[in-house]
Amino acid sequence: MTFYGRAIALLVDRPELAEVAAYPFGFDVAGAAHGAAVRLASGAPLEAVAGDGTGGTFFVCGGGAVLYASGDGAAGLVAASADEALEMAIGLPGWLGLLHLSPAGAEAGLPAAVTASEEAIRESQPDLDARRAALRGALGLPVHSPAELFARLHTALLRTEPDHLLLDTAGGRARARLDPHPRTPLRETVLSPGLADLARLRDNTAQWTEVAGDKARRATVLRAAQFDRQDHDLPLLRRLLAAETADAGTSEELRLAAVLVALHGSAEDLPLLRAAHAAPQAVRWGLPEVPEQPGAVVEWARGLDGSYLGEDPAREPELTWIRLARRQGRTELARAALLRILDSAEEAATAEQADLLRVLSVELEALGDLGQAARAQSGHAALVDEPRDRGVACRRLAELQRRTGDLPAAWRTLRPVPEILDTDGSELRWRRLGLGRMVAAEHFELARAAAGAGLAPIALESLAVARELHAGMGKSAQRSLGMLAQETKWAVARLK
Repeated sequence: MTFYGRAIALLVDRPELAEVAAYPFGFDVAGAAHGAAVRLASGAPLEAVAGDGTGGTFFVCGGGAVLYASGDGAAGLVAASADEALEMAIGLPGWLGLLHLSPAGAEAGLPAAVTASEEAIRESQPDLDARRAALRGALGLPVHSPAELFARLHTALLRTEPDHLLLDTAGGRARARLDPHPRTPLRETVLSPGLADLARLRDNTAQWTEVAGDKARRATVLRAAQFDRQDHDLPLLRRLLAAETADAGTSEELRLAAVLVALHGSAEDLPLLRAAHAAPQAVRWGLPEVPEQPGAVVEWARGLDGSYLGEDPAREPELTWIRLARRQGRTELARAALLRILDSAEEAATAEQADLLRVLSVELEALGDLGQAARAQSGHAALVDEPRDRGVACRRLAELQRRTGDLPAAWRTLRPVPEILDTDGSELRWRRLGLGRMVAAEHFELARAAAGAGLAPIALESLAVARELHAGMGKSAQRSLGMLAQETKWAVARLK
């Protein structure tokens, strides 16, 4: 066992102490195996160190914090270290039954709840207090009051997400939270640095260039300005809009910046607004043509403001804040929020969820989580009915499965795609269009990957379909896939 501190080392070395820790204090180092395979969403290390006799398990995470997974599908951080987890188990043996209490109400309700839980234990273990004192002394653990232990427990629980979100390995679903208490909304977390930056920029124009040149900070300040609008911000907004326009990889904040500038109704901003509309990325983010007359620009902006923006952050889609978290580099924060939404959408499994699942797949792929992206895409593919839409969905799912290394699953998904698309009533035109090129390319890619993995049947079958599709394309499409086709042919030939 990995060494986690003096207390656990003593439990491992001294069975008589381990027996007392296991009962009545629910920390059994000999029963550490958890019933279901689990992992942290972040991929950080996780090792079971004790069970509690109810199907629950204490895990030590990378960094030393202790996470508890219950036998009924919930999980949460419970201590900052293994020693602290033992202190809690010994000093607050009924802790699982106290999680409904909030810190605000704990002062009134905690003593009675602790007394009730310990009286129940004393019915079968009347020398509870003596055992507790002896175990603490042998392990060298300090004495903390129930109130101190409870406050520490609550602090740990609130730190669970995003870095310690526990998933079931099979299926990838997130465990429910151990406690029912509310968390800080994502919007407040990601907006906070933008509000701080915006306040500084209003007082210090020397920082404008630095912030305008930083994609993440620029986007966050623009979001802050959306919900804290002041007339004297126009010069700053102009600088931010110019930076968004010049950035070819810009995001949805291009539209936001244009609207915030246009709402001021200044005729001198028309060239800047028209440059924003002419930017290649403007079409993607729904920035329509700017009116010719200056007087119409404010109404143009108000229409966009009412349709897409607004001044209440609570009414923004959660995906707005998830994307902002990703751009800020808060990968685990974005991942945790996406997985919570994915779990709900997957559970609902209605046709209305199909588009949401597709978007979630794209967002998870952007985070680099291809396994969860494939999971979301699989849900999307199962909910679409039109042959073309289903074929497109399955092709993308096969790509994600291939990229995760699950080549057999990728082939099972990709193999029926041509047949699905042939039933869409288009007289097979899809084969000569861009979709045909994409489907053929994925067959080539899968054949090449299967050849590299030594999966000859998949490589040969996928290559055969790829060649058939390739032969039916137009000359230009054939040429565009020529190098990929040749490389795949060589890779498969090496199998023989």
